[in-house]
Amino acid sequence: MRIRIERERCVGAGQCVRVAPAVFDQADDDGLVRLIEAAPQGPEAERARKAAQLCPAQVIHIEDQG
Repeated sequence: MRIRIERERCVGAGQCVRVAPAVFDQADDDGLVRLIEAAPQGPEAERARKAAQLCPAQVIHIEDQG
C-alpha cells in the first residue's frame, strides 16, 4: 500500500486524523492534512483505508502495490 494525498483540496475536517493518527496529522498553521506514514502496515493500513473512505473532500488516495 502507498498513500497519496491532494493537500491543496483538503478542507481540514480532520476525519483522517481521528481514524488513523499514526498515518495522518493536521498542520498547525492551516489545519490541512499532513501525511506521516506513506506506506503503513498491518492495522494502520486498514485505518488508513477507513480514513480515505471517510474523507469528505476525497483527497486521500490508496494505491495497492502488487
